[in-house]
Parts: sequence; C-alpha cells; structure tokens
Amino acid sequence: MSRIGKKPIQIPEKVKITVDSDILTVNGPKGTLTRSLHPAVKISIEDGILHVTPNNPEDRKIVALQGMYRALIQNMVNGVTNGYERTLLLSGIGYRAELNDKIIVLNVGYSNPVNFPLPEGISAKVDKNTQIILSSIDKESLGETAANIRRIRPPEPYKGKGIMYSDETIIKKAGKSAAK
Repeated sequence: MSRIGKKPIQIPEKVKITVDSDILTVNGPKGTLTRSLHPAVKISIEDGILHVTPNNPEDRKIVALQGMYRALIQNMVNGVTNGYERTLLLSGIGYRAELNDKIIVLNVGYSNPVNFPLPEGISAKVDKNTQIILSSIDKESLGETAANIRRIRPPEPYKGKGIMYSDETIIKKAGKSAAK
C-alpha cells in the first residue's frame, strides 16, 4: 500500500481547492494551478483536509497513482502558498548569463551566445553574471526549465566547467597521467 498516498493534505486558510469532474484547481495567494485527474483516484475534502483515495485498493498500479497524485497535489498547494526556487551556477572562465526581457542569454564557451526563452509562468533573476535564480509556483515546469538550461552546457568531470545546480556536487576525475 502507498504510505504517502494515505497521508492527508492540510489545506491552508488562503488556499481554495475545487474539483470539477476530472479537473483539480488550486487557487492561492501566488496564483492558480490546474491539473487533470486520473479516473482511478478520487479526491475528497473535509474540514480543510484533502484525502486521495484509489477506486480499487487491490490494484498496485492504482495505489501507486494514489501516492503520485497526493504528492502532485501537495506540490501544487505548496506552490500557490510559498512558490519554488531553483538556482543554477555557471562555472568556467568567461561563462556568464544576462537577462533580456523573458530571454536568458548564456555565454558558455560556444562561438555564439545561446538564447534561452523562458516558458510562461517562470521568472528569472541573474546575480553576479554567474548565478541564475529561477522561480515559479509550478514545481514540475520549474524543474524541467532548470534541466533544459543545464543541458545547454552540463558540467564536465575534469575541470568542473559548465552549468550546474547550486546544491549539486561535481566529482572530479583525475586527468591523464604523464608518461613515465
């Protein structure tokens, strides 16, 4: 059985959750998020507490869906109340980033700068030309955007140059040994 799926979700006072047939809408101080629900799970709200229950508790796949949807709804509630942030660091000589409207211009060792347009709902801030701070209320799209930016120049294991997450550690390899 899914342990995470059985946990109830506390709904904060400022958050309003509505379920219309198979569409869940979470409204809060930072914005609104919507998600379509799988028909195998049911949502019930009682006294400010949300419960996710499977239609068939005997089927393992449906119980797994229960846990997944519970986590997704919890992320939606946290997003509309607090929001999410992800920080990327550029390390390398001459590597820098700048923000032009909704486009991040990255100079990361290629012959031309790379323009990365930000998707809808994602905001960015560039600090010290080498730190990109992405913020959004949608955790899923924020993580995908951060991964797409990192994919432009992933960190390499010999010198550690590239774009990496702020909480990521790069294990460096030893270089080629000199001939004896």
